[in-house]
Amino acid sequence: MSAAPEPSPDTAKPSVSALSQLRIDRGHAGAAAPRRNWWPVILGAVVAVGGLAWWLAPKPVAVQTAAVVTSTPSQQFVQLTASGYVVAQRRAAVASKATGRLVELNVREGSVVKQGALIARLDASDVRAAIVAAQAGVRQAEAGVRQAEVEQANAEAELVRSQGLQAQGFISPQAVDAVQTRAKAARASVSSAKATLEVARAQVGVQRVAEDFTEIRAPFDGVVLVKNANVGDIITPLSSAAGTQGAVVTMADMRTLEVEADVSEGSLSKARVGQPVEIMLDALPGVRFMGEVGGLVPTVDRAKATVTVKVRFAKLDERILPEMSAKVNFLSQAITVADQQPVLAVPPKALHEVDGRTVLWRVKTGASVGGSAESMQVETVAVKAGRTLGDVREVLPAEPAASAALKAGDKVVTGAPRALKAGDRVKAAEGE
Repeated sequence: MSAAPEPSPDTAKPSVSALSQLRIDRGHAGAAAPRRNWWPVILGAVVAVGGLAWWLAPKPVAVQTAAVVTSTPSQQFVQLTASGYVVAQRRAAVASKATGRLVELNVREGSVVKQGALIARLDASDVRAAIVAAQAGVRQAEAGVRQAEVEQANAEAELVRSQGLQAQGFISPQAVDAVQTRAKAARASVSSAKATLEVARAQVGVQRVAEDFTEIRAPFDGVVLVKNANVGDIITPLSSAAGTQGAVVTMADMRTLEVEADVSEGSLSKARVGQPVEIMLDALPGVRFMGEVGGLVPTVDRAKATVTVKVRFAKLDERILPEMSAKVNFLSQAITVADQQPVLAVPPKALHEVDGRTVLWRVKTGASVGGSAESMQVETVAVKAGRTLGDVREVLPAEPAASAALKAGDKVVTGAPRALKAGDRVKAAEGE
């Protein structure tokens, strides 16, 4: 058996290049292994935690709410409320008995006029011509009177002479009788001439009156409400022909303004003459006027089953205008100015007793983005319950320092399925 050959020096010792190939390349090994994405896991965990928090969080309570309103203490004395309008008891559509073209107009809407002031003038040229003719007739009648008086004087003188001659026996009694008859006729002529003169003068007066008809004057002190015609219009008071006008202006005495309110006949027993009332005008919100019942119209409107009640203002205000809509509160007793001062009030159901205190649960919004229903929360506002003012209850601040804590328009809870506390989340109940 032959001996194995000894390894050569090259084969017995590995080469340097072969050893270098056995080294691990870590960079290539890491690139080959895929990296795992953890973002879906993290996002899912966040969603799960958020959902669990939402599920465990207290749900908003469905509540009924009402607004804090402004009322007046006088509401506690209201027995009846009626609506109506402001009217002027002294009102006139000013026109003229004459027919003619309007040539002068001295007023406009809102003009204040005194009794007898010239408002407008019609064309009076024909009337003036008639006056001139009537004056000429007067002069003619005066001349006739003078002539008749001369004739009477001559007849009276002739009668005296005839009577003297008769006494001397120069003329017969028959001749004296004829002269006496002529004297009587002369006296009658004078009377007739004087009557004619009176007629002529009366004709002048008639034409003067006709001229006055062309001047339209204010019948009383007042204010012009409506201007019905303009210069150039034909004024025909007694005609309804197209293109003509009747009244020139409509005016009213603003000192006679009062309210005419319609009261149903079923509630008429709650209204009496002299009863104190409170008047509110839609045109003057927040302003309340005191007054009293001035009278009741003694008839019933069959169509509306109402009776018109006339209400006088205790003190007129220049802001009060005719035809303003009004609401009248008929009161059980007279009120003072303090009773008309506004106060805050809420429905009685909004008042709650918590730990021996009277509180309101006021709703605050906007706690979350968007101001959604889920963002509403309640806070407790301590108050003192005051007088009952009709359907609402007066509320006063529990402490003077908290007088600004509540204001008109705030939302307060009037109904909830359970007792609330500050910070509870709420939402509006269905149907609100």
